[in-house]
Amino acid sequence: MTNIIVLMTTAKKSEAQKIAQNLLDRRLIACANIYGPVESHFRWQNKIEKAEEYLVLMKSNQKPFAKLAKAVEEMHSYEVPEILALPIVEGFKPYLKWLNTSLADPGEP
Repeated sequence: MTNIIVLMTTAKKSEAQKIAQNLLDRRLIACANIYGPVESHFRWQNKIEKAEEYLVLMKSNQKPFAKLAKAVEEMHSYEVPEILALPIVEGFKPYLKWLNTSLADPGEP
């Protein structure tokens, strides 16, 4: 099972907090760090834009990623939200064990 870090940006801190809490409640992520505001520069609808956003780093694994992405898409205010998964190549074993345990349904054997 590959552990991942999922990147997401939101326009408001409250939106980042709401999405992170929902994903935690559903055990789709083990942890979320919210940074910001950060200054983002990007191309949107053929124009170069600049915005103040909140960056969310979420720890998960590949197994629930499709559900995670769908949940973010449904809750997010952006037409095309950033939902990017980066593999965790290596990590402190006790932390990775905690991460995976946090994602597991407590009713599963």
